[in-house]
Amino acid sequence: MMEWERHDLLDLEELSKEEIELILTTAKSFKEVSTREVKKVPALRGKTVVMLFFEPSTRTRISFELAAKRLSADTLNISSQGSSLVKGESILDTAKNIEAMNVDMIVVRHTSAGVPKVLADALGPSVINAGDGCRAHPTQALLDIFTMKERLGRIEGLNVGIVGDILHSRVARSNIWGLTKLGAKVTLCGPSTLMPIGIEQLGVRVTYDLNDVLKNCDVVMVLRLQKERQQEKFLPSIREYAKMFGINQEKLQTASKDILIMHPGPTNRGVELSAEVADGPHSVILEQVTNGVAIRMAVLYLLLGTKKDGAEE
Repeated sequence: MMEWERHDLLDLEELSKEEIELILTTAKSFKEVSTREVKKVPALRGKTVVMLFFEPSTRTRISFELAAKRLSADTLNISSQGSSLVKGESILDTAKNIEAMNVDMIVVRHTSAGVPKVLADALGPSVINAGDGCRAHPTQALLDIFTMKERLGRIEGLNVGIVGDILHSRVARSNIWGLTKLGAKVTLCGPSTLMPIGIEQLGVRVTYDLNDVLKNCDVVMVLRLQKERQQEKFLPSIREYAKMFGINQEKLQTASKDILIMHPGPTNRGVELSAEVADGPHSVILEQVTNGVAIRMAVLYLLLGTKKDGAEE
């Protein structure tokens, strides 16, 4: 098996197929830890992981924190409201002050694309992108892919549909990179106003017909409709969107009986998914949450075993 040599995780675009597979394999071994009576291993004892979140988050932040604690690392949570940023300090200055306290890793989430890369280029500690703007969310894509592989036994050759607001979705972008590298066929579906121009260049198929996706895909990943986008007039109405692209039991009648329904959360019930589908037998939404801890344990473990130049500690 290959050795991990990267110092940061910023997106799946930069990872090789082998690196993605190494993360998935490592996560599989760590998933068992969370089922034990004592849910902890000493792998990262003495390491300090800082959660630097400039955007609201429940699942991602708690998942990273749980992952770090289960590896015996110390954790520190910093939000923009509770930091010197409210006094006018720059993000980089805040991060450099955190670095000066000899921490080992910074997990950063920000509304602006590119912030994790800026920090990774300027800092010594490892940096993980926990979501930046509309650009990338690598660990979400990894846990999605892990869940698919765990349920279906493979990624290569799978037909995966991603439905919703593709234009503003960092989850969609990271999944496209990861899934295509592992040999899946990806179909994007959503309103034309929310479909990036030229997205086919990433090796995906585009359709505007939800029925086409449901009939032909093994997995359908439904994205959260960002209601704040309504003010920008990308859609006629939420009701119209739900009618065209929301998935309910009736629409599922045309799908394979083994189809998997995924959602990165939080779910707008009655918009992207009906309650019956979200809680039904095809849904693996809560499995995604469970697998998120294992994936983040794997990423933390792999990254904290390397230095900036790739040399082993």
